[in-house]
Amino acid sequence: MDENKAVIECAAHEKNYLGKKEFWIFAIAAGGQGMIYAIMSSYISDFYLNVMGLTPLFVLLLMLLARIWDAINDPIMGMMSDRYEGKRSKYRFYILVTPIPVAILTFLLFYAPNIGQTEKMIYAGITYVLWGMIYTVSDVPFWSLPNAMTPNPKERARLISMGRTINGVGAAIPLAIVMFLGFVLPLMGLSGNQLERTRYMTAAIVASVVGNAVFMVAYFYSKERVKIPRPVRKPGDPSVLKLLFKCKPLMLVVIMGVLSSTRYLLQAGAIHVARYSFYIGQNLSGLEGIAREEAIQSSISTINLLFSVCTAAGSFGAMLVMPLLYKKFNYKQIIIGSNALGIVACVIMYIIGYNNFWALVPFLVIASFPLGAINVTSYAMIGDALDYMEWKTGRRDNGLGNACQSFVNKLGNALATTFIVLMYMIVNLDVSAISSSKVTTDPTSLPHTVRQGMFLMVSLLPAVGMLLSSIPVFFYDIVGKKKQDMLCGLSQRREEMGIVIEK
Repeated sequence: MDENKAVIECAAHEKNYLGKKEFWIFAIAAGGQGMIYAIMSSYISDFYLNVMGLTPLFVLLLMLLARIWDAINDPIMGMMSDRYEGKRSKYRFYILVTPIPVAILTFLLFYAPNIGQTEKMIYAGITYVLWGMIYTVSDVPFWSLPNAMTPNPKERARLISMGRTINGVGAAIPLAIVMFLGFVLPLMGLSGNQLERTRYMTAAIVASVVGNAVFMVAYFYSKERVKIPRPVRKPGDPSVLKLLFKCKPLMLVVIMGVLSSTRYLLQAGAIHVARYSFYIGQNLSGLEGIAREEAIQSSISTINLLFSVCTAAGSFGAMLVMPLLYKKFNYKQIIIGSNALGIVACVIMYIIGYNNFWALVPFLVIASFPLGAINVTSYAMIGDALDYMEWKTGRRDNGLGNACQSFVNKLGNALATTFIVLMYMIVNLDVSAISSSKVTTDPTSLPHTVRQGMFLMVSLLPAVGMLLSSIPVFFYDIVGKKKQDMLCGLSQRREEMGIVIEK
């Protein structure tokens, strides 16, 4: 091969393929998906414990057993999407057929039927597992799309970065609705469990209808350009699962995601610390009835709002600067650096303590930076890992590879919920009494052990996860010259195989 041809082939992966309309519609669709996932991931533990009154042990077991099923279900979905060869689409088909089932199940997930405790457990178990399964059918193909839309890793990273950023914006909408209703519903005479049921049901309806309608738009405006033929498997060839497990970069990203699970507590734990750790507002002594309920609910909603604003500022800020950071630093440096920043902020928060809420605010923003950095960069790293596997083996299974990320995301949120439930058990909160009460619990009346225990969920526990997740990243080596050699070799392999990627 002459030198000029080698240069052309090596530069093939630098070409841009995405138009502005396609780029932004994918990102906006990701925002719709964010609405759907946020209402579940941020509030399902609070709904189960404090609204339905399910026992902490049951919620703990439900989350863990559902993740065991996901370990089977997610790879199956990945393989199905990789093997499906539709006339018009490979991954987009699932984006068209899943929104209505997901919308219905989101409604059912936050419906609290007036039945016995055992029946409630059965109902919660069925709706939670079904929701996770159907959501996976849409999630895995959707986040596989960037790998099929463009072969340019830089363009792919920009698309993922913007998609995850708008996904986060969408996630803030149901959170804002929940908090807004916390201010409004007491004025309508609602309190206690009746208020909580109304609040969650309203937010679930909005998120499921609007979010799914926006999400579906991606089907009509995305184009799948990267179509790698599936090689005929010969006797003795390793299975695709074996190839994935042997793909060191991919496994390191998966391990990093699992170990960083406690970072989700900064978001999922917000409503819990707002209920049982912090209080801001007027002195409650002398307040009774509606006035007392309004004061406590105002504090809960305000703190929850501030947590959402702060975590959004930190994570969105990280997502927005990712494209700039990618020009100067590799993925490895970005993950380790952002984790170090988050650890320092979390430790300072712990030192400040739960009695000084306003002093915590700036450090909460900084502590949330790794949420955005890991959220975006892990998807880009998986894209590189799939490039690496194709380079080494000739196999590219976008769906199955991204199923790993889907599983890690759900496992991370489930583990975060597990830590929340465990904390309820450790500090011995009586959820049955809370869920049946006609008034909202006063956090200032709770003992220090309860308030401090809940506070740990948004201070030291996230720091531990950030520290642990940095360890596998030290061994991730698709950077620098190795990455460039991989991309050049991949372009040459596709050229030799006659694979043409349409504009």
